[in-house]
Amino acid sequence: MTTTHHPIAIIGAGLGGLTVARVLHTRGIEAAVFELEAGRHVRTQGGMLDIHEDSGQVALRAADLHDGFQKIIHPGGEGLRLLNRDATVALQQQDDGTGDRPEVDRGDLRDLLLDSLPDGTVRWGAKATGVRPLDDAPHRGRHEVTFADGAVITTDLLVGADGAWSKIRPLVSPAHPSYTGISFVELDLLDARTRHPGAADMAGSGFLIAMDGERGFLAHLETDGTLHVYTALRAPVTWLDGIAFTDIPAAKTALLSHFADWSPAFHALITDADGPLEPRRINALPVGHRWDRVPGVTLLGDAAHLMSPFAGEGANLAMLDGAELGLAIAGHPGDPEAALTAYEKDLFPRSETSAAESAASLELLFGPAPIARLVEMFTGHERH
Repeated sequence: MTTTHHPIAIIGAGLGGLTVARVLHTRGIEAAVFELEAGRHVRTQGGMLDIHEDSGQVALRAADLHDGFQKIIHPGGEGLRLLNRDATVALQQQDDGTGDRPEVDRGDLRDLLLDSLPDGTVRWGAKATGVRPLDDAPHRGRHEVTFADGAVITTDLLVGADGAWSKIRPLVSPAHPSYTGISFVELDLLDARTRHPGAADMAGSGFLIAMDGERGFLAHLETDGTLHVYTALRAPVTWLDGIAFTDIPAAKTALLSHFADWSPAFHALITDADGPLEPRRINALPVGHRWDRVPGVTLLGDAAHLMSPFAGEGANLAMLDGAELGLAIAGHPGDPEAALTAYEKDLFPRSETSAAESAASLELLFGPAPIARLVEMFTGHERH
């Protein structure tokens, strides 16, 4: 098969990879994006995201997409309810439209980015299976990437935007994600306002948190009316392996056993769930993960700084990484090494700070008296 050359190749069409491509496009620079999924609608893209004013929204402004972002904001999505395990409300905050972290559906945000790129920018069904530096190339830093279908490309600037288990990361770092001690099982209650009104009323219009230090529920109502629920437990890495998720009733029973002393209102989030249950282990790279400058290649998003989701930083940082990388490339025409050096100089301290915050949030949620501590944290912010 013929080898194709692309001056800039981005592996991964998540929010970060698409943001790089969009920022470059607005500055007249072409990039090719390679995504292992067969198409944009092959699977749903996850739940709601709170897009932070100082990170995700900065990226959207750099991509000239902030106006479009405003049109997909979920009204009421910034509301918050903190519940004790007896289902009593410890704190409730309404979304009055003045917050700086509006909620959007991840799929809507991805569509906004995809629709902003020229046709053909994303090469679907391109699963990277191997990558190597071409040390004998006329330009130092060139890499070769091979794909599952036999296609081969070379590139002068390779961007690893390919997530937690990045194929590109080993070019710059030996680090691997490790288990944080927390496991999720995700569930959906479809058309919740009509079919599951009790659960919908308990969750409210925004984000629900109910934790007891070892286990709990995180939930939000999505724009299509689905109540998306995460059951979260501190558990051994092998715990999920002991549940037969192909047998949905048995899986629900196994999960429910961990919440026997919780209010029946929470039990309904499990027993009434529609469709399959999705298990997920929460992994993270070491806080402060960084690497020495390697010619012609860099990382962004989870590939660079995978962290737990408990500070809401992952998607925001991936987009900010993408915008900052795009701006650095555009700001150093003809000198990719200067661009990557400038990008990584800010990437490392920024991601270390956020990873530390995420690790601290994990310990808060899965530590002593988490709801009382969260109430104090949120009301303390209001006082100041």
